[in-house]
Formats: sequence, structure tokens, C-alpha cells
Amino acid sequence: MTGAASGIGAAIVERFRAEGAWVAGLDLSPAMSSDCDLVGDLRSAAFIDSAMAALSQRQAMPDILVHAAAISAHGGVLDIEPERYAEIYAVNVLAAVRLMRHCVPAMKAQGGGAVLLMSSINADFATPTQAAYAASKAALNSLTKTAALEFAPAGIRVNAIAPASIDTPLMRAGLESRSDAEQAIAANMQRHPIARFGTAQEVADLSLFLVSERAAWITGAIYALDGGASVTRR
Repeated sequence: MTGAASGIGAAIVERFRAEGAWVAGLDLSPAMSSDCDLVGDLRSAAFIDSAMAALSQRQAMPDILVHAAAISAHGGVLDIEPERYAEIYAVNVLAAVRLMRHCVPAMKAQGGGAVLLMSSINADFATPTQAAYAASKAALNSLTKTAALEFAPAGIRVNAIAPASIDTPLMRAGLESRSDAEQAIAANMQRHPIARFGTAQEVADLSLFLVSERAAWITGAIYALDGGASVTRR
């Protein structure tokens, strides 16, 4: 489980553990509610290799992989430096690939498994203020579909969730830092036909369903969790 220390990732850790799962959390900070903290930078292939080696030594390779970690940068296509694009892709996309390279063979050996990637509503829309982030999530959607097709014969399902505005401390801090914070919060809420932000717990509930046996016939799907925002982009 990546991004386990806060926000959506922390909510997923708590939800999974409440169902009896043993959860290893990968993040820049310790995930206080996980069973095993693996602290490091997901931009680093060496960190991912060492984290997976540590799990392998404990005979704890996952049968469920959730990649919720992500980074972003504010700006349009030409505003963001190419090096920053590379960093965003390294966390949002390449970390998923690196983790699957470790976890999928172990899942195959166990007879199956589930992979869940955290995408975004922005993958499907022009997003001038988050050009690199949106492009990385579009790449993640494509990766979800291709991986689902490739891994299905081994009994491994791959799905993604595409949230809109989820009420996390990080999102709140971004809106509240603006000079027109109250107006910005209200305007953002009204972009969703169900006029409120989503919660991290709602993402966690859908995550639990998608990796469970109740979703055994679901793979290659990208689930919108957006209060209706993708129905009518405002």
C-alpha cells in the first residue's frame, strides 16, 4: 500500500485492517496505522527494490497491491519544467510499474491477486492548472487496462478509482491558502452535482470492494468516484 501515511491512503489502510488484512505501508513518512512501515521515496527504484526485498524476507509479499501515492505540480504544459514532469511520472506511474514487477510474479505463484491504482477525474479532461498530473493519471488509466488484459489469465485483476475532490488535509490546505478561500471552497463543491466533497472513507470503501472476492468479475475498470462531476464538467 503506497501513500499510506495520510489522506486517502491512510483511510484505505484503516479500512483494510478493520477487515483483518495485514498491511505494509510505503510512504515518505511512517504510516502510523499500518502493520509494517517502509519509509522512503517512491521516485527511487532502489527504495522500491529494498522495500519489496524486506517483505519477501518476511514471507509477506502481497496478494493485494494498492498504489495511492501521487505528487503534482501547479501549472500548464509549458509552465512545468520537464524535470518535474519526470518526477511526477516516477511516483504516479513508474512506481506502479516497479511495484507490479515485484508483486505480480508473487501473485501468480499464489494463484491470483488484485491490483488497485488511484487515478483521477483529471485524466479525462483538459486540466491547464495540473497538466503534468493529469497526463500522468491518463497514463495510469492506460496502464490499468493493459495490465488487466495481460494478467487476467493468471487470476490477477487490475482496476483503478478516479476520484474528484476528496476532502483530505492536503486538498483543504491548498484551497485555504488562497486569498479567496471561502469562495474557492464553495466553487469547488459546486462542480459536483452532489454538492459536497467526497471523503477518504468513501474511497476506502470502494477500494475494499474492488480488491475483494465480491468484485471477482471486475477487471480493467476505472471507477469514477466524483459526486457526478464527470457527468457534467463544471
